[in-house]
Amino acid sequence: MMQVEEVKQVWLVGIGGIGMSALARYFHREGKPVAGYDRTPSGVTEALESEGISVFFDSSPDCIAPVFRAPRHTLVIYTPAVEQEQEQLVWFRKQGFEVLKRAQVLGMLSARKEAVCIAGTHGKTTISTLTAHLFRQSKVGCTAFLGGISKNYRSNFLWDEQSPYVVLEADEFDRSFLWLSPSLALISAVDADHLDIYGSHQEVEKAFAAFARRVKPNGVLVMKQGLRVQDGGKTDVKVLTYALEDASADYYAVELSLEEGLYCFSLQTPGGLIPDLKMGIPGLLNVENAIGAMALALNAGVEAEEIRAALSDFKGIARRFDLHVSSPGLVYIDDYAHHPEEIRATLSSVRALYPGFRLCGVFQPHLYTRTRDFAEGFAESLALLDELFLMDIYPARELPLPGVSAQTIGELIREVPVGYVGPEDLPEVLQPGAQPTVVLTMGAGDIDRLVPRIAKHLSRLVSLK
Repeated sequence: MMQVEEVKQVWLVGIGGIGMSALARYFHREGKPVAGYDRTPSGVTEALESEGISVFFDSSPDCIAPVFRAPRHTLVIYTPAVEQEQEQLVWFRKQGFEVLKRAQVLGMLSARKEAVCIAGTHGKTTISTLTAHLFRQSKVGCTAFLGGISKNYRSNFLWDEQSPYVVLEADEFDRSFLWLSPSLALISAVDADHLDIYGSHQEVEKAFAAFARRVKPNGVLVMKQGLRVQDGGKTDVKVLTYALEDASADYYAVELSLEEGLYCFSLQTPGGLIPDLKMGIPGLLNVENAIGAMALALNAGVEAEEIRAALSDFKGIARRFDLHVSSPGLVYIDDYAHHPEEIRATLSSVRALYPGFRLCGVFQPHLYTRTRDFAEGFAESLALLDELFLMDIYPARELPLPGVSAQTIGELIREVPVGYVGPEDLPEVLQPGAQPTVVLTMGAGDIDRLVPRIAKHLSRLVSLK
């Protein structure tokens, strides 16, 4: 395998993906020529182009510039979201190029540092971004490859030449996280997901157990209390637990209260109580996420006073409980939730934060296989809404499955009215009534491209009242 020192130029197939774009930024920061392909333009590709990274939307090998046609020193990176028959991938392989998965490259880069790896079927983007923020606002510092755009830094890549730490989101899809070798690791959730890859929940659990065994000797593994993850009996790794308010965990919140929409609490730790903490972002689920992040930070040497200042300054991540409109009678939140448990956690947080408000949700299912495998779970979670609009399934890497559609979910819901809507009908279909209303958009597909239109429409409705 090519060593990092040998890489002189980099081509990324699927460069517009959130994880891929972080790698593009890393190699660009290293001063190497970087370019790549993506299927369609997006906010991410526009940002990359503005930073001097070339992006092509034609899959033909003809787009590949001469500088990237030298096999010996060109690293080609691809995301599993891209089909293996993609023209450029086929061409690079036939020409004898080094072609690596994104996860393999992250493994190469992280092996050179003290890797802080955050895994979990949900919560990992928020926890990893908050962990990176806690490190960055302390003397410890870190480089970071994030799975979302940090609002504090307006990027998914952070660079620190001096710090030995690198914070990574450890993706379980395609068992990618098994390429990583963490010094510190966290597991937030081990729900059934990606069953097109794993086949069963038991296999998902086995993969997370294998990830736990990847922690280096004398390292630290932080797990959410109650998770069923077997670490194979390793005795050279310190295992710690965290929870929202469960006193049997090593890290948990006490004196939890809500002040002006944000939670305040004290953190109980094995080393004592850290008082007077305040979140910078709303949502009860984010308090739990913050407890996990603080456990990692404390074990890396971040001081309690540094954590207190950084926590209240954390502005969140784009598309994670992202507040776009906030008025006494109408609120609009956009969220990346695309798994039944994520939806349940998001809606429970909204209910706690806005008691008495009517909840109107728009959900875009992500993947035919996930819709097929978790239709009942989606129906149960989405029934927590007062009104639901379903969009067509976003296929991503998949071809349609016979008999699987948004209606597969909708037909299982009896408790709330369900409508079906296309992008051309949004946002006008959203007409909140006299009752105070929270509008939520949820999904991991391209629903985010509709957010500016929806926010503008709802802001106009607020101004007319």
